[in-house]
Parts: sequence; C-alpha cells; structure tokens
Amino acid sequence: MKIKRILSLMLRHFYLIKGSFPRIFDLIYWPTVQIILWGFVSKFFTMYSSYFGNAVGVILTAAILYDFLFRSSISYNMLFLEEIWSRNLINLFVSPLRSSEVICALTSTALLRTLLGLIPAVFIAMPLFNISIFELGFPLYLLLLSLYMFGITLGLLVTAGLIRFGPSFENVAWASLFFIAPLGCIYYPVDILPEWIKPLALSFPLAHIFEEMRSILVNNTVNFKNILIALGLNIFYIGLGIAVFYKAFKSAKNRGTLVNIGE
Repeated sequence: MKIKRILSLMLRHFYLIKGSFPRIFDLIYWPTVQIILWGFVSKFFTMYSSYFGNAVGVILTAAILYDFLFRSSISYNMLFLEEIWSRNLINLFVSPLRSSEVICALTSTALLRTLLGLIPAVFIAMPLFNISIFELGFPLYLLLLSLYMFGITLGLLVTAGLIRFGPSFENVAWASLFFIAPLGCIYYPVDILPEWIKPLALSFPLAHIFEEMRSILVNNTVNFKNILIALGLNIFYIGLGIAVFYKAFKSAKNRGTLVNIGE
C-alpha cells in the first residue's frame, strides 16, 4: 500500500471540491437546514402544544402539500437531467425547438409526473389516517396552483444553474427545496420565527400558502388575502426564474460551454 498514491487521490478530490461552489454548498447545507428546520418544529410544539386540536390532520395535510411542491420541482429537474445524462441536451438546442418550447414541454410533463405521485398519497391517507386534503375546499386548488408555480420556479433556477455550472450543480437540484423549507413555515406558523427572519419568510409564497392551510383547518376561515399574495409572489418569481434561465443559456452559448454539459 503506497501512502503517496492514497494521498494523491485524496488531494485530487480535495481540489475537485475546492474548485466547485455547488460541491462545497452541498457539504454545508444538509446539517444546517436539518438543525434549523427541526429546531423550529421542536420549539413550536414546546411553546404551543395545544395549538392544534387535530395535530395529525394538519401536519399530514402540510406534508402532502409539501410533497406536491417537492415533486413539482424535482420532476422538472429530473426531466432536464435526463437530457443531460443521455447527452441529448445539445441535440435539443440545435433543433428547431425554441427555449420557450422546451420550458413549456418540461413544465407540462412535470405536472403529469407530479399528479401521478400525489394522487396515490392522497387516497392512501384517507383510509389510513381519516385525513383528506379535500377538506380545504375550493382554496385547495388555488393553493396547489401556487405550489406548482413555485416548484417550477425552483426548477427553472436549478436548470439555469446546471447550464451555468454543469453537472456539479446537480446536488443543488435535490437540495433546493430543503434549503428554503425552514422559511416556508410548512409545519409551524410564521409567528414561531425570530422577528428578524419573518420579513424574509413572508417574501416567499410558501409562508402564505401554509398559513392559509392552517387557517382553514384550525380556524375554519378562508383568508383570500394570503392566497392572492402567494399568487402575486409566484408570478414575480416565475418571471425571475425565466429571466435567469435565459441569461444562463445565453451566457453558456456565448462561452461555448453548452456543448460540454454532460460530458
């Protein structure tokens, strides 16, 4: 066994990580996000143990809605990654297909994949836990629309990162939703956050979506203000996501790096 060979391989991976921001980010974010997310959850149950009369129902409904968001984003990312893994990305962009058509195709297909994953979960929860997300009534469809729009926004930002940084950005594709989960207030209300974080959390549509979900299930009241704010924020963010995608695509095409993605 040669120590030098072992050290040289270790050094190779050290330089690989050192020269890649996505890889460094991947090493740091998991423990940080886990601690923050479940720290807030623990604090919430400690301080407001009697908040929910139907805790399982509210938490499980939040989990189902969050899974819908997760699958929306991941489905979009997976479709784009499939093109990279099969080395078909450059074929798409040299074909008559426009970037806008690629985005529309991925967005539509991601919706079908998401529904295929959501529907079984919804119908499994009904007999096992006597929980139905349909108890949210008509606002459910507006909440799902907001979640889907935000999932696609994250998908656009991740694919822009893949075009800009290459396959090393792939880890962020799996991590993007977990990174913002503490600010999404999925399992706890916005009030549990420190005062200086609340404005940041409320700048994302997730906080408004899950606040509305809890308002309906816990207080039996519908606040369309939360729904409209969430939709407005989503329109802004999805426009931002499209702009970032086009900028990354144009930059990669000008630098000639588009052909190297997936190599």
